[in-house]
Amino acid sequence: MTATLPARTAARTGVLVLAVAAVADDVPGIRTLTLRRSEGGPLPAYPAGSHLVMDCGDRRNAYSLTGDGSPAEEYRVSVLLCPDGDGGSAFVHRLAVGDVVTASRPRSAFAPVSTARHHLLVAGGIGITPMLSHARAAVRWKRSFELLYGHRPGAGAHLDELRDLCGDRLAAYGSTPEMLAAVRAALADRPLGTHVYVCGPAPLIAFVEETAAELGWPAERVHAERFSAADLDPGEPFTARLARSGTRVPVPSGTSLLSALEEAGVAVPNLCRQGVCGECRVPVRSGRPLHRDLYLSEAERAAGDAVMCCVSRSVDDELELDL
Repeated sequence: MTATLPARTAARTGVLVLAVAAVADDVPGIRTLTLRRSEGGPLPAYPAGSHLVMDCGDRRNAYSLTGDGSPAEEYRVSVLLCPDGDGGSAFVHRLAVGDVVTASRPRSAFAPVSTARHHLLVAGGIGITPMLSHARAAVRWKRSFELLYGHRPGAGAHLDELRDLCGDRLAAYGSTPEMLAAVRAALADRPLGTHVYVCGPAPLIAFVEETAAELGWPAERVHAERFSAADLDPGEPFTARLARSGTRVPVPSGTSLLSALEEAGVAVPNLCRQGVCGECRVPVRSGRPLHRDLYLSEAERAAGDAVMCCVSRSVDDELELDL
């Protein structure tokens, strides 16, 4: 593959230029990349559970970092090949040692809660990648944790590393019924102050969220990392008010804010339509955004003055945009 950087990419600020230092295909269909700065030197530290937004040809995809987040000279990501996907995973699986890629600095939307009494980590399939980062950070900082990992037989990524790292705090399951039974049992029997983190297929995330709610878990103690916008629920309807013209644009359930704006004749730059690339960011004047993207940092989300309109919605009935 070529190492030439697209002009659009090279012109962006805050971009990391990374060389592929190693490639591993230990599990069929899952490729692990080791990435280093092209010029060498340390890479930015990050909270556990962070991801890179990587340029993958004509699109950008988010991939979880699997390290503990401490300053280092290399990053690692593991990517499942999805033949029916949007092409990002195929791009990664074509990379070879020496190729150059560009990516954002690490972004955090799934960090561990430092005050949690116990961390219950639940992963399905390739959703193990952010959990490996969580587990490594938990070991480093001596936090109480356990990891439940469901995977197809022969398709468990990083299993040897996890066994060495977690010891008896890891429970791996090769069948869905066993995994779901273990998750329910854990949610029903963990100490007050436990936080649960889940990443994996949409049905697993839904099971964890619904079971936790059924068992009385406060919503703020349940954290989910989804693969894509396709895994998001349709959301509640709301209205977008365009401050410059006073126009009100209805956003029905199941329709993205971006699509509603486009249908109203409002052009918004966009690229991935998955909440990872940052192209469709629009400023917010009033109202509370319901952030569902993988681009904004926790501080940016807390500020509430911008929304990624391809996936995010509104907490309030009306969201006023600076458009």
